[in-house]
Amino acid sequence: MLGRMTQAAVDFLKKEDGPTAVEYAVVLALIVAVIISVSGIGSTTNSTYANPKLQDSTKPAGS
Repeated sequence: MLGRMTQAAVDFLKKEDGPTAVEYAVVLALIVAVIISVSGIGSTTNSTYANPKLQDSTKPAGS
């Protein structure tokens, strides 16, 4: 009886299904974080160049 329970516990700990799911969740969270960061940078850049007061300062010198 104890041998079967021990073997079942060892088999459960050897399974790699749990860590694989955790790894996928971490990768998914990183992808979402990158998408949010890029989106934020894009809107900041867009609003910077859309501001009429800043459009003159972004022109090259001598223009």
